[in-house]
Amino acid sequence: MSYTGGYVEHPFHYSGISTFAGFANKRNLDNVDLAIMGIPFDIGTTNRPGARLGPRAVRAVSNLAFRSDYLWTTESFNLKKACPNIIDYGDVGAAVGAKATEFMIRESYKHAKLILNSGASLVSIGGDHTIPYGPIIAASEKYGPLALLHFDSHQDSIPSHGDYSHANFAYDLAHEGCIDPSKSAQVCIRTRMENCGYNIIYANKVIELGPVGLANVIKSIVGNMPVYLTFDIDALDPAYAPGTGTPVCGGPSTNLIKCTLRELEGINIVAADMVEVSPTYDANEITALAAASIMQDIVYLIAKNRIKNN
Repeated sequence: MSYTGGYVEHPFHYSGISTFAGFANKRNLDNVDLAIMGIPFDIGTTNRPGARLGPRAVRAVSNLAFRSDYLWTTESFNLKKACPNIIDYGDVGAAVGAKATEFMIRESYKHAKLILNSGASLVSIGGDHTIPYGPIIAASEKYGPLALLHFDSHQDSIPSHGDYSHANFAYDLAHEGCIDPSKSAQVCIRTRMENCGYNIIYANKVIELGPVGLANVIKSIVGNMPVYLTFDIDALDPAYAPGTGTPVCGGPSTNLIKCTLRELEGINIVAADMVEVSPTYDANEITALAAASIMQDIVYLIAKNRIKNN
């Protein structure tokens, strides 16, 4: 009996080597549409460590979350036709020691640049929220200043002064000109830091607006800019994502976020990441499952955008 539900070699959760959604693990970028890249790094964590195990945890549940009978699969849109060559690029940037952070940034930048310059789109799996440095710098070199669409309970906008942690990228990369804060949105915020020019949509406003209203606000902010989407899993309420290093109560549900992402069709996402999944603190893999499921929405957004641009 042949299986016809998907287009990966091992479509079942229990079968085959664990890659994201069963996509082929390779680094040959010829004709690749989208690459999934792991960055297993958490030395920038200021609270509970463990996000270095995030890429492995998200991959392990991704065949459960990344379904061929997904809601967006219709007669008019099919991911296999839109992006016939999606790969799992494997992991980069893993290191220990005094210079591990600089190594991670350098290596993730190098590989992100290779992927983006090949014409493929990129979705990274962290890792803590230090990991966007390399991919954002690479994307800004290709596309110019980016609009940052940043889902998080924290603003991550403390200047690093060269001593990088997961609390710095939004400030540093805006200061370096990689990000245009005036065209960027920080969404689901429920802690305070100094605002360095971003449009902040607090968690209570997210819930008040609902998916359609929130998506309309985000679209009005980012416009036609090239967008880098970074999703910290602690944007969700800990009831839906307990497995993270710095959980903050009062956030939205997984469903609200997934519905919002579906309403964002049309924005120009050029690269993205999913960060801060810490399986050590997870319960029954619900955080990893939420992350993989949200990644499916992000992949579909990118695929639809590639069709529009091609």
